Amino acid sequence: MKAKMNLKELLTMSAGMFLISAAVYYMMMPANLVLGSLSGLVLVLVNFIPLKVSTLTFILNVILLVCGYVFIGKEFGAKTILTSLLLPLYLRIFEIVTPNMESLSGNVVIDLACFMVVISMGQALLFNMNASSGGLDIVAKLLNKYLGFKIGESLTIAGFVIAGTSIFVYDRETMVISMIGTYIYGLVLDRYCDGFRIRKKVCILSGKYQEIQEYIVKDLHRGATLYQAYGGMGLTERMEIATILEKSEYGKLLAYIHQTDPSAFVTVSTVNEVIGQWNQNRKW
Repeated sequence: MKAKMNLKELLTMSAGMFLISAAVYYMMMPANLVLGSLSGLVLVLVNFIPLKVSTLTFILNVILLVCGYVFIGKEFGAKTILTSLLLPLYLRIFEIVTPNMESLSGNVVIDLACFMVVISMGQALLFNMNASSGGLDIVAKLLNKYLGFKIGESLTIAGFVIAGTSIFVYDRETMVISMIGTYIYGLVLDRYCDGFRIRKKVCILSGKYQEIQEYIVKDLHRGATLYQAYGGMGLTERMEIATILEKSEYGKLLAYIHQTDPSAFVTVSTVNEVIGQWNQNRKW
């Protein structure tokens, strides 16, 4: 477990939790949307337990946090301690500053769409840092780690159970909207998470391959693999460079190639995920 989080991780998780908390308080709660989250369960339970939303959220988060710390890992648990405290803290601030909030749009469908976009952005920021907002996110991580489900699929499975409980408090229309919203929310979250992992695989045929290789290794701090290639038409022997880059690095490399060898032949493909030493190369 890391002794302490760096400033970037702290700010990223704080921003993610702010988005999640705002989506819950200003979009989900006024519209009575019991979506696949701990907050959805809390909206049902507050009708039977005389506690504030922020207080009940804190209690349930602590219970699930212990499970996450034991079964998922110490690093995940340590980061989630912060986010689990931030969620009820933000909710309590919202309760004080803007009590008795009503729907921002007056339309449950618009509230649902806005909620899914905002909360998925927040969730994706947290999962990208190997953290969680607590609650059902811990359940989702457990399903992801031990059963191989995607994060969105895991949240959908757990979320359908929560959405179904809305029938005990609200009408059937609310339950149906909540279940549909839970399913779409899982799809949107997977799309956001995939966006963080997408990389570019760049293959370059150039007579100045040595200069390009040196730029990739020394300036971009990425690895490069060289292959001997033979042209199918003239059987000319050339060297091909292959490398995998982030989107910002790809733009820098492309600009360098245009400057160094405008006649270079470049092919680019999308890589959905990279696992292994590549993720540590920026520390060289």
